Amino acid sequence: MKEIELVHIAIEKLFNVAQIQATWDENTPGQFDGRLIFIFEDKPLIYNAIIKKELRNHQLIQFDKMTNDANNLIIVAQRIFPQIKRELREGKIAYLEANGNVYLKTKNNLVWIDTQATIPTTKEKGNRAFTKTGLKVLFHFLIDENLIGLTYRQIANRTNVGLGNVNNIFNGLKETRFLVKLNQNQFILNNKKELLDKWIVAYKETLKPTLEIGRFRFLKDENIGNWQNINLTKGKTWWGGEPAGDLLTNHLRPGVLTLYTLESRTELMKNYRLIPAPDGDVLVYKKFWDETLDKRPDIVPPLLVYTDLINIGDKRCRETAEMIYKDYVGPNL
Repeated sequence: MKEIELVHIAIEKLFNVAQIQATWDENTPGQFDGRLIFIFEDKPLIYNAIIKKELRNHQLIQFDKMTNDANNLIIVAQRIFPQIKRELREGKIAYLEANGNVYLKTKNNLVWIDTQATIPTTKEKGNRAFTKTGLKVLFHFLIDENLIGLTYRQIANRTNVGLGNVNNIFNGLKETRFLVKLNQNQFILNNKKELLDKWIVAYKETLKPTLEIGRFRFLKDENIGNWQNINLTKGKTWWGGEPAGDLLTNHLRPGVLTLYTLESRTELMKNYRLIPAPDGDVLVYKKFWDETLDKRPDIVPPLLVYTDLINIGDKRCRETAEMIYKDYVGPNL
């Protein structure tokens, strides 16, 4: 579904669902895709619009900034996940889905419809660069682009994947134009910010679930507030997510503690006095990257900290993620 087509479908669905009239004006200068003009009691209500096929957590940072310049901002998307809808409402940002679900709130008007079934999205053709194996390799490339110049065997050894996968990953990146030929013997990454955004989404959906070891709580509840005093096993366990974000920025008070580790469940429970708990506040995942990417003995690579914070969806986490992007991630892209 093309973006302009999406807008007109959403307008038609909204009228069918709630008899609310709206028109589209695409002749809007600047950072917006156009304007949506709603009619309430014969009076126009004008919104500056951004169109997204599918809205993701990493895009919310952009909208947080826009609300400072345009109070009447609306996001038009084919689908918006419930958690992101909540974030938009809390940020006073209007939205309209292709199925007619809508949220508009002004001084005099409140329209909130969330009863329509999601319109199915067309599944993209599979790409080997974004399988769980491809995502591991791509993580290394995003942090150290020089790895692209190694032989396939060296890349396989460094990233701990099968040799046959590397060629498929290279081909997948070439197909999507994220990997382009610089000269006869050299390739470079292309559109790296877009590639990172795609990696963030795919990591959450495809790779991270396969890394989960379990959810735990501390034997003593007070340990959650004293997490910085916990001695992690050097070279085997690292802070990720919120605690890593706090250590990098001093801007975030962690509510959930994330660990990445090479230790077994038994070792984790013994060394950190953890108890398995479905609603626990300690999340543990397997380490999946090569030790050469470790710059600090206590924290996972900043790119992974940024990714986990973005995917949490909390505004304070997004603020912290933006600080990490500015200081650690962006300069390497």
